[in-house]
Amino acid sequence: MITELPVLDFSRLDSGEAEAAAFRAQLRQVTHDVGFFYLVGHGVDPQLTDDLLALSRRFFDLPVEQKLAIENINSAQFRGYTRVGGERTHGDVDWREQIDIGVDRDVVPGGPGIPNYWRLEGPNLWPDALPELRDVVARWNEQLNSVALRLLRAWALSLGAPENVFDAAFADHPFSLIKIVRYPGESDPAPKQGVGAHRDGGVLTLLLVEPGKGGLQVEHEGEWIDAPSLPGAFVVNIGEMLELATNGYLKATLHRVISPLIGTDRISIPFFFNPALDATMPKLELSPELAAEAHGLSVDPTNSPILETYGDNALRYRLRAHPNVAAIHHTDLL
Repeated sequence: MITELPVLDFSRLDSGEAEAAAFRAQLRQVTHDVGFFYLVGHGVDPQLTDDLLALSRRFFDLPVEQKLAIENINSAQFRGYTRVGGERTHGDVDWREQIDIGVDRDVVPGGPGIPNYWRLEGPNLWPDALPELRDVVARWNEQLNSVALRLLRAWALSLGAPENVFDAAFADHPFSLIKIVRYPGESDPAPKQGVGAHRDGGVLTLLLVEPGKGGLQVEHEGEWIDAPSLPGAFVVNIGEMLELATNGYLKATLHRVISPLIGTDRISIPFFFNPALDATMPKLELSPELAAEAHGLSVDPTNSPILETYGDNALRYRLRAHPNVAAIHHTDLL
């Protein structure tokens, strides 16, 4: 039984083939056993990290009416600001406020033969008071996309597949998502829910946690492991689409967030690396040794089964997590 998340050094991929192979082997084993780890040596600009955290603080300090001007009820794509208590995990209210930011694209017109998940494509909502946020988020998205794709290629090689086996799912219209989240303190000191226990539905997540803050907990062998921020590190975890691609060899792990103590708060910024809405992840043919350790998909009796096409999963999650937005824009799907 582990008591803390493993730490992996991404820079080993650039330290010769022996070090790169050792990194890939460690990556495969850790995400088979735990599904979560800290990633250091990733090369993301620390100044950009500081700028994004500072802008996040400035947004949440804005007057309420300026935040509500970009509230997600104004977006059929579930983008923009969610007020405290405005999102649910498994029906329970999450105690956080946040901005959801996707890839800015044109709305896809609906019609016969157009899958419903294309409703999620569209523009972001940006706060007028912070015009610089758009540029900083664009650079963040670019740098983290690069890290995530390189990680995905390392996983492919570690599993005996061609390095580019997953690339096609991300080549055209990838659907990555950034959440900028503030958790106001509610624990007193009995812990209160920040976010309920869940598995991420995409491919992988890179999480930035404000320095010096905790609250994230990861389930392992029936116990909860604390995963506080580590200087210069991302917390990385597997999503259900990568678990599906490996028949459960790689593990999408339950995790939750405990609300900070009353009088404090916490900023966290998860980056969800997701394929195109119409993509299906290739199912890898594992070696007999690895296949013997692939135990199928995670059993979660409170959740719906993982669907083959990513967009079907994404739309189902949004409708369930934001019933107020669904009731305004998607009544025909309820």
